[in-house]
Amino acid sequence: MTTNLDRPPTASVITFTDVRVVRGDTTVLTVESLDIGAGVTALIGPNGSGKSTLLHAIAGLLPLTTGTVEVAHGGDRQRVAYVLQAQPAAAHLLITAREVVALGRSADRGPFSRLRSSDLALIDSAMERLEIGDLGRRHLAELSGGQRQRVFVAQGLAQDADVLMLDEPTAGLDLASSQSIRRIIEAERKAGRTVIVATHDLDEAADSDAVVLLNKSVIAAGRPSDALSARNLRSAYGGRVLDLGDHIITVDDGVHHDHPDHDHHVGRSGVDEHGRHPDLHDEH
Repeated sequence: MTTNLDRPPTASVITFTDVRVVRGDTTVLTVESLDIGAGVTALIGPNGSGKSTLLHAIAGLLPLTTGTVEVAHGGDRQRVAYVLQAQPAAAHLLITAREVVALGRSADRGPFSRLRSSDLALIDSAMERLEIGDLGRRHLAELSGGQRQRVFVAQGLAQDADVLMLDEPTAGLDLASSQSIRRIIEAERKAGRTVIVATHDLDEAADSDAVVLLNKSVIAAGRPSDALSARNLRSAYGGRVLDLGDHIITVDDGVHHDHPDHDHHVGRSGVDEHGRHPDLHDEH
């Protein structure tokens, strides 16, 4: 199966060819053909579907059993910045928020090189954009989960990369932190960069430029209205897709969120002007 995003070949920034990732005796991801271009691409699928594995493959953090992942050359720029899922900070980790963001420049300068004025400007800009300029001297362990995640996104921005990858960047965060990170994603899109976001939020995916729907292989890829069809969602989520009638479906992905509604609605993906999902009408 060949699943290319709806872009001309010249627009491809990241290209997967015959990729297979095996851990032990289990194949955790298969991607025969996939092109990802500029703009925001949402990775969506159930837990264990291969979203993080795909991001790791792009970042070169795991060996491929077969195939290749190619990132288009960007001159002297660092091509890929990867922000991992939010993690708690150990209380004994005495590193400040600004020091964490500054580590983003080590990809370009090396870990022991003196920071130049241009590096300092990138660090300051990233922190201001994430609204954490006043947290620079505070230790990471003293920050809230939302503040820590903004620090790590700022570290990604400080790398000044053309490709920014975010693994569930707003999961479990407070509203202010979520909105701050979403503004960054939109700003990077407007700047012509490639942003890849792993998410469980179907509405967030529906607002992206492109979607890659996964369940250990690529179920669908392309425009959100096409990739997030009822048929594709059922294929990816199986019995965890619930048809509520009136052309609305939700996805019970088994993820526990901070709010009581644990299901994800199809929302704006593939609906007509009356909020109805045409594919569901066809499949009832």
